[in-house]
Amino acid sequence: MKPAAPRGPGPPHGSDYAELSALVKSAGLFRRRPVHYLIRGSAALLAFGGAWVLLALAGDGWWQLGTALLLAVAYTQLSFLGHDAGHKQIFRGRRANDAVGTGLAGLVGLSYGWWVGKHNRHHANPNLEDSDPDIDIPALAFSTGQGRAKAGFLRWMAKYQAFLFFPLLLLEGLDLHWSGIKAVWHGGIKSRRLDAVLLTGHLAAYLAAVFLLLPPGIAVVFIAVHHAAWGVYMGCSFAPNHKAMPHLEQGHRLDFLRRQVLTSHNVRGGHWMTYALGGLNYQIEHHLFPNIPMATLRRAQPLVRDFCRAREISYSQGGLLRTYADVLRHLHQVGSPLRAAPAGGGGSR
Repeated sequence: MKPAAPRGPGPPHGSDYAELSALVKSAGLFRRRPVHYLIRGSAALLAFGGAWVLLALAGDGWWQLGTALLLAVAYTQLSFLGHDAGHKQIFRGRRANDAVGTGLAGLVGLSYGWWVGKHNRHHANPNLEDSDPDIDIPALAFSTGQGRAKAGFLRWMAKYQAFLFFPLLLLEGLDLHWSGIKAVWHGGIKSRRLDAVLLTGHLAAYLAAVFLLLPPGIAVVFIAVHHAAWGVYMGCSFAPNHKAMPHLEQGHRLDFLRRQVLTSHNVRGGHWMTYALGGLNYQIEHHLFPNIPMATLRRAQPLVRDFCRAREISYSQGGLLRTYADVLRHLHQVGSPLRAAPAGGGGSR
């Protein structure tokens, strides 16, 4: 667990973010990178299309499970691009970004309207109890308060969540589909009708292609492998960002700069790490400046790091494996009081 964020009143620092923003802007880091997105988008679409071509032309043997893995990588990279579109990183205008984001979401079977709303709430309230949807996960507890509130089977899961965390990621892909379907069904999202059409079309086309091209048994395993691999890849990209970082309580007095920096974590690595994680390895810079293109986050990182050091603001970063270890250690610590509680103890009501 990282050091706890300060609570209660603090000195006013309203101008710090404006100063840092001016520094980043003067470095030209808000400029769009159309060539970068053209190359990156073309590679992702080529992998996506290539996987379906392989499925159609390369026979119906068990080796097609390798195609399922390729498709999982393509789904994740397309999802990263959709994330960037949702933050207006690709084009300056909202309409063009939303058009691209909606199209990419349709390819992978997500509701773009649901995801944008959920993700915006996360960015506004990172690790804030009862406000950040990314820490409101029934199967996991990210704070002792969340752990105490669990009951029944969910309480048992919270006890051993460090051991269950990566296995649970196998279901993340299916959960993303299901969450979008629920959001469209219940309404309350933008472009509900369009998302409904795209989700229905994706589901029908995906199932028809897989079951027409593969024997039923292999088709079922193909779907399971594809969605399990997609879920693990997506989950492993998201997990390092905030999961072991301090949680905030309602009424905290942190300004925007400190709220975003203290609750976020960076993963060290070079260009390949940035590509593999879709730029989410620069989570601190991304949360401070969500519409900076992924390609320029690397250049923003030393500016933000040095700015934070000069103001004695804790700046968290580490290697990928060490970061995963920190996440698992935090989850194990949160579950510790539940494991120590008498058998049969229920959650708070």
